[in-house]
Amino acid sequence: MTMQDRVAVITGGRRIGQVVARELAAHGAHIVLSYRGSKASAEETAEEVRRRGRTATIVQADVTRQADCAALMHAAETAHGRLDILVNMASTYGSTPFEQLTEAQWNRDLAANLTSVFFCSQAAVPGMRKGRGGRIVNFADWLAASGRPAYPGFAAYYVAKAGVIALTEALALELAPDQILVNAIAPGPIVAPPDLSEAELREVAAATPLGRWGGEQEIAKAVVALVEADFITGETIRVDGGRHVR
Repeated sequence: MTMQDRVAVITGGRRIGQVVARELAAHGAHIVLSYRGSKASAEETAEEVRRRGRTATIVQADVTRQADCAALMHAAETAHGRLDILVNMASTYGSTPFEQLTEAQWNRDLAANLTSVFFCSQAAVPGMRKGRGGRIVNFADWLAASGRPAYPGFAAYYVAKAGVIALTEALALELAPDQILVNAIAPGPIVAPPDLSEAELREVAAATPLGRWGGEQEIAKAVVALVEADFITGETIRVDGGRHVR
């Protein structure tokens, strides 16, 4: 798919999402950004998109709610007249020991990391069908893609991201007749959390065969590759600097 004058919806437009939005705009796409609480951050990204000569729309939405996802896609079609690309980036990441996980925490993690992908994809498909095709790019995790839980305390997160991979495969099969291609990206050490110490930063880099953190641009490159591909569907691409082979 060529991106010139296509319309891309991106959920979770902070940090890496900002770079993805800029890169899609640089390739010619118009951008719709959802945000839950940080309107200023979404507007900053939208301004960067506009400076590249593309249109940008921001929409407040809680993507764990089906009605908000439907409203988000409706806003995209109303503002731009079409819907071609969905990048499901909205996610939460937190650690809770298994024995301390509450029902509310379990439901929260699955809703933010998995159910949101289902709701947004379901809401986006009718618009993509009108355009006779589309692309959905989901976000998993390199550990889930490798079948390696690795770190205690992340049961809900790991299960949700494994579910994203399964959902990606299921949707790829169901939507193939409509020429809607569905793939996932499984990031590894891309951007360090703000609370990591220098020693922890070095430890992660040392555990990565390429010897460094990847940076946001590597994710943006992968998103562009999957959007532009015309014969890849149902795949999960690890962008992890080789962590899964060590």
